Amino acid sequence: MSAATQSTTTPPTAPGTAPDGAEQPVEALLDAQHPEGGEPAPDAEDAKSHRTVPRSAAFRRFIAQGWGPRPAEDTGLAPSAPFAARRREVLSSLFPGEVLVVPAGPLVRRSNDCDYRYRPHSAFAHLTGLGTDREADAVLVLHPRGDEGHEDVLYLRPQAGRDSEEFFANARYGELWVGPRPSLAAQAAVTGLECRDVALLADELSASVADAATTGLRVVADADPAVTAVVAPLRTGAAEQVRAADDELVTALSELRLVKDEWEVGQLREAVAATVRGFEEVVRALPRAVGHPRGERVVEAAFDGTARVEGNGVGYETISAAGDHACTLHWIRNDGPVRSGDLLLLDAGVEADSLYTADVTRTLPVDGRFTDDQRRVYQAVLDAADAAFAVARPGVRFREVHEAAMRVIADRLSAWGVLPVDAATSLEPEGQYHRRWMAHGTSHHLGLDVHDCAQARREMYLDAELRPGMVFTIEPGLYVKAEDELAPAELRGIGVRIEDDVLVTEDGVENLSAALPRTADEVEAWMASLRG
Repeated sequence: MSAATQSTTTPPTAPGTAPDGAEQPVEALLDAQHPEGGEPAPDAEDAKSHRTVPRSAAFRRFIAQGWGPRPAEDTGLAPSAPFAARRREVLSSLFPGEVLVVPAGPLVRRSNDCDYRYRPHSAFAHLTGLGTDREADAVLVLHPRGDEGHEDVLYLRPQAGRDSEEFFANARYGELWVGPRPSLAAQAAVTGLECRDVALLADELSASVADAATTGLRVVADADPAVTAVVAPLRTGAAEQVRAADDELVTALSELRLVKDEWEVGQLREAVAATVRGFEEVVRALPRAVGHPRGERVVEAAFDGTARVEGNGVGYETISAAGDHACTLHWIRNDGPVRSGDLLLLDAGVEADSLYTADVTRTLPVDGRFTDDQRRVYQAVLDAADAAFAVARPGVRFREVHEAAMRVIADRLSAWGVLPVDAATSLEPEGQYHRRWMAHGTSHHLGLDVHDCAQARREMYLDAELRPGMVFTIEPGLYVKAEDELAPAELRGIGVRIEDDVLVTEDGVENLSAALPRTADEVEAWMASLRG
């Protein structure tokens, strides 16, 4: 059965009201149609739909009867909760006196009446400690409380009663369709936050803004259009000022994630460990992939299946690229064959239930052994990665990691005679010829997003010094497309990337993904051991 949507609500509005073009809550519609409990009149949606949901008064009475207690809820404080509370304290200190609105986001339509699997906005997950898919339409609000900082309130959809139409007829939110939502009390116990009905959001935002001590209102504007629409009438100032204020909030939320705390590092370790197991399953699946018309999909399925079992799923679309496809940096079509003698570039990461994701790449010889030409390119990439590892430590600027890798890449390409200038000239800003064969950067931050902290300012990201607790990738590569006439013929069609996840420590870095072999000899031995 598809998760067909049969009705929708817009929770951030006050009860019984709705913005233009939005539907009223189901309960409000029912009350208006048959306040005395009689037969409901068909609405416009019913008139054109194929639904067969019973709505007789007799059925409504019957469906509400005979239910035992719901299963016991988890009411223990989540391990993430104390860490999330400290993050909110830092955010509060950055915007004293201002109302801060961070929505989780709504369900997103995939097509027709089917939704994508839900994932909350990363800033919301970071500040609440909530992951997976339990809080569609939720909103975190930091209400200013004068010199006392902020009162943190989580607005959520409450559980619908079994006597409500939502319970049995709403395929997007109804308990019979998608399972029970946690109660407000349970969510409060798990998160340590004050939890209230999201129907109160508009009125409580209005009251908070009207408080004489309030100096401003900011929202993560792109997270939930309905919440942004509720916020809009409460704001003053020119549109440019409003956008700038919201952008400052988004930047601050991104920079808040640059240094990971102890709990976050633990989640990333779990995600990496599950990713290692996914790579092992891929090696076992390679014999099945060879000769299959969509061998890349066989590989993708092996990893993605492991990710779904071991965690929440994949943290991004898996890149399963064999042969010349490995020279397409973000190859996610994964519909090509896996041929004997080729290399397979697998860029994949398991996302934990907390939504923290790994991001690891290994380039594997399909037959289990590298050819001499493949090994030559592989070794050049490995040497570039090792050069990046050698400079990475606290106090080094983030961009210096990339520069170290590029020196090796330029040197090897020069030695192979493919550069029109020497390596030193190519490395100058006016040159960069070597980037033809490695167009991407060497590193990016990693966390709740695979490209984490992407809204951080340049001076806090690329030009910033590495600090203990930062987690990022080291992932140089070389990509020689099959039709590249400037490259030696024997190297054409070879694409190699080696990517590891790196934690900055007090005196250096730790390779979180070191359990996966990196040298060519180690890769060959590892593959042989898995194939028996």
